[in-house]
Amino acid sequence: MKRKIPGEIILLLTAIIWGYGFVAVANSLDSLTPLQLLFLRFSIASLILAGVFHKRVPQLKKRTVHRGIILGTLFFIGFVLQTFGMKYTTPSKNAFLTGVNVIIVPIIAYFLYKRKLARQEVFGAVLSIIGIGLLTLRTDGQVNIGDLLTLGCAVAFAFHIFYTTLYMEKEHPADIAIIQTVTCMVLSGLAAAAEGTPFAPFNQSGLVSVLYLAVFSTSLTTLLQAYGQKYTSETRSAILLSTESLWGTLFSFLFLNETMTVRLIAGGLIIFSAILLAEIKPAKKPEPVQGNHA
Repeated sequence: MKRKIPGEIILLLTAIIWGYGFVAVANSLDSLTPLQLLFLRFSIASLILAGVFHKRVPQLKKRTVHRGIILGTLFFIGFVLQTFGMKYTTPSKNAFLTGVNVIIVPIIAYFLYKRKLARQEVFGAVLSIIGIGLLTLRTDGQVNIGDLLTLGCAVAFAFHIFYTTLYMEKEHPADIAIIQTVTCMVLSGLAAAAEGTPFAPFNQSGLVSVLYLAVFSTSLTTLLQAYGQKYTSETRSAILLSTESLWGTLFSFLFLNETMTVRLIAGGLIIFSAILLAEIKPAKKPEPVQGNHA
């Protein structure tokens, strides 16, 4: 009898793949606009998911399609802000600021459903604000536009997580994955067409990066995450998936020759500590954790 691979290992692999995605996005933007990159990424991913789960496509319910479109729209907004943000900030800062979505989720639940915030969540939110300040505020008190766009992407991804939690109780992960990926493809295609920028000639690095984002960072991780979370607790899932920001920073230093500054290290560690603090707590009711990344 074959022994199942532990869910924790699967989720750690997912976070590592997402982490390198920040490097792949940065490389792709050398020859593509953000909208062109998103269109190619989600077009390839849609073909892969539809091909793998083609037997489920004819059975999709109207309710599932409606929910998938809502989640896909939130996903698209998050990725647009994240990808545009990458043009004006560094991949490492982009990675850490994107991870703040884990802390924003309980705040959304508080305002929309009056769910009481735990002490760890409040303290985590305060810590994250301190970390964000260290990462984004310049000596003159101004903020980089790329950092603001990335924070906007964290908010969009937080709403995506929140509504995914509500919808997935009665939905199959593959059905939602197909619809939301196709929605992202359509929206990014329309936006890219409206942009009117012709596709630039691909260089080898850009082509490899786009394929990585589509095949691994989008299609494969969708399946890995679903499998991993099936065999481990929600708290462990959240902690392991949140390491995406650390992997993104590490890969940025290794492959993009980013400079490691004291402020980046301090701000990143504070934000990551805030994420862990917000998640390491006794949960009355397990809540699905969805990753949003590059």
